[in-house]
Amino acid sequence: MLDEIPLTRPDTPLLDQIQSPADLKELGIDQLEALAAELRSFLLYSVGQTGGHFGAGLGVVELTIALHYVFNAPEDRLVWDVGHQAYPHKILTGRRDEMLTMRQAGGLAAFPNREESEYDQFGVGHSSTSISAILGMMIAARMQNQDRHNIAVIGDGAMTAGMAFEALNHAGHLDDNILVILNDNNMSISNNIGGLSSYFARMWASKPYNFIRTGSKRVLAKIPKVLSTAHRAEEYMKGMVSPGTLFEEIGFNYIGLINGHDVTGLVEILNNIKTLRGPQLLHIVTQKGKGYSESENDPFGMHALGKIEANASKTETKITPTKATQTYSQVFGSWICDLAAVDDKVVGITPAMGEGSGMKEFAQQYPEKFHDVAIAEQHAVTFAAGMACDGVKPIVAIYSTFLQRAYDQLIHDVALQSLNVLFAIDRAGLVGEDGPTHAGSFDLTYLRCIPNMLVMAPSDENETYKLLSTGYAYNGPAAVRYPRGKGPGVTIEKNLEAVEIGKALTRRQGRSIVILAFGSMVTPALECADRINATVVDMRFVKPIDEELIGDMATSHQLIVTIEENTTMGGAGSAVNEFLISANYQIPILNLGLPDKFLEHGKVAEMLANVGLDAGSITNAIKKKLKDCKIQSEAI
Repeated sequence: MLDEIPLTRPDTPLLDQIQSPADLKELGIDQLEALAAELRSFLLYSVGQTGGHFGAGLGVVELTIALHYVFNAPEDRLVWDVGHQAYPHKILTGRRDEMLTMRQAGGLAAFPNREESEYDQFGVGHSSTSISAILGMMIAARMQNQDRHNIAVIGDGAMTAGMAFEALNHAGHLDDNILVILNDNNMSISNNIGGLSSYFARMWASKPYNFIRTGSKRVLAKIPKVLSTAHRAEEYMKGMVSPGTLFEEIGFNYIGLINGHDVTGLVEILNNIKTLRGPQLLHIVTQKGKGYSESENDPFGMHALGKIEANASKTETKITPTKATQTYSQVFGSWICDLAAVDDKVVGITPAMGEGSGMKEFAQQYPEKFHDVAIAEQHAVTFAAGMACDGVKPIVAIYSTFLQRAYDQLIHDVALQSLNVLFAIDRAGLVGEDGPTHAGSFDLTYLRCIPNMLVMAPSDENETYKLLSTGYAYNGPAAVRYPRGKGPGVTIEKNLEAVEIGKALTRRQGRSIVILAFGSMVTPALECADRINATVVDMRFVKPIDEELIGDMATSHQLIVTIEENTTMGGAGSAVNEFLISANYQIPILNLGLPDKFLEHGKVAEMLANVGLDAGSITNAIKKKLKDCKIQSEAI
């Protein structure tokens, strides 16, 4: 057990011998426990240097070793759900020396990535996809007459999603070789891993039991009533010592509960499962953050770490997640509490993003009004729609990248019926080190094309508070999208009154150039405008857009520039273009935003600069446009 994160590289003689899973197989089974200790220590050290997810990885150290010891990746397919727990996998598959580049530009990705390694066989980042993916790989192997093992590792949280059960149901129907490992690290499904349940789990995975089980089914198949009775008896017996009846009903052979930190036991049981045919579900119980005392005591708070500086004091090495004094998530959390204090129709809904979205205080103050529906984005949206039908005012707090998963429900169940649902969309735009799977690059594009939607992009903390109030008061579906992290430091007026729909604000008056800035881009636009004497408009609304103001600017300026932290394809700038064309305004336009490609991980500021969305790059782009259009400006 470690009480502190190592600041210098720990001594790892066994781990140093392993450059691939083939090297791992050269170790004796009696050496695996020592290897697990070294791997856990190195994981803590490397994440302390780079920052990143580590709690889930600490919990699956023994499982990762056992999987690569028993199976033959990459020939055998191994898919990690979400990917938070895949750091030990990366270390054992030839990337140990690169771990110190984790989440840095040009370094290792925060999640499994097919382009990074042949051992990362499916790119992940969103939850509950692993069983569907591994099922597809199983069918592909069948079609190509390849006999290989197909393993999906999924957590108890990810198992709450309907997609996971859809895949389980399909797998049971196909009745082919697939192993699903349910990593239960919150005790949300199971209550104990006592000796009796572990004994039965080993028995259910044993060759003699499964030989008798399979042979009996073949014999009793000729006597259907007896077969049915035997099947029920087996279910009842398993149900007394395990929670596996549900999986048995779907068509899986359930094996559990197993201590996920007993590496020798895991190797034994996986070797047995390797010989079985048909769908298998192995249920293991682990401890998130295993081996690091602070993470064991606070698995949620210590889900991820920031980088530990080498000269940090002993007290400072026991870090907790960074909490900024005023993040956009905290602005939302404060706003919804203020609103609930004066409006009894308020309900907060989130699909497992309560703490990240700033709803912790709301959940504590108004538990009867707070609904965390687990990893079920589609359900969250339709759940809100049902509430709105009967006079409640639901607010769905969700990350931009995850709202994508409920797009049909957003259109069909909310917008089509023009229901009063407010979407508080966090993590809009680039999110930095988590990379393209978590970036909110598309929400303005996919929201503005939906009829009945009100779409807003606040530029600072006070505007966020105002526009949330506006969206809540709006009669119909509304969305407020804001970025991850801190705002520019604007004081919040704490006024719950709505602003006028569709009205932009002129923040700076200039001469020949007007910058129409959306959301987070107002701050760099103002910095740029000081250099070139440009007018800056905080557009606030993406739909409806302020057509009157745009028309005025088109007649009083020589160049219109739009800036957004969203893809330019169909985004807010496109809305401006569409209006100008429809109204026959003849003026040069420059649209700046995220390019038409997925952007890899890095620091947000560096990423914005790389795609031309920092103040200096914006200035240079405007100067080039003026030159290309042969526009004379006294500021250039």
